[in-house]
Amino acid sequence: MPKIQAATVAEHRAAQHRALLDAAHALLVERPDAPPTLAAVGARAGLARSSVYQYFASRDDLMAALVTEVFPRWSTTVQQAMDEADDPAEQVLAYLRSNLELVASGEHAVARALTEIAPGDALARGSREMHDALLLPLVGALTELGLPDPQTTAELVNGVVLTASRLIETGHEPADARIRAEEMLEPFVRDWQRRS
Repeated sequence: MPKIQAATVAEHRAAQHRALLDAAHALLVERPDAPPTLAAVGARAGLARSSVYQYFASRDDLMAALVTEVFPRWSTTVQQAMDEADDPAEQVLAYLRSNLELVASGEHAVARALTEIAPGDALARGSREMHDALLLPLVGALTELGLPDPQTTAELVNGVVLTASRLIETGHEPADARIRAEEMLEPFVRDWQRRS
């Protein structure tokens, strides 16, 4: 029997499970266009392929597990950035900046790769939950600014975020993409802030 590397078997299993998820994530950051095999994930985590099957029955299982943590982690990061902002206008800008920082760090590439390889139900559920979780505080900030249709405006803000994200992923300097996006959004939100 292999020696466990934690105080209990449960802690050991949790650590191995975490190592496999981290390995799969790292491989997707490096090569979002090449879904990792269980063998590659195991090798990155320091486990034999046969050991990987003790945690995940298939690559689909592993990708579904990754979806359940990548999307909520994204939402939490954006929400924390917005919570730290001083006013609704700054919250909208924090929404923009935090999303673009995640894109620059490779998280968007992972999320996009997961949309192509994760099992449909897990992906659809995770993607929907992330979208809803992200829109809620953004709509709240836009509502506080007094916009007449904050839901539609939130979708338009997302359009700016998506376009800036594409610029970053096609080689533009992340700081430049962020600055250009802020040049569009900041005057708009500051104007509404003055009105309210």
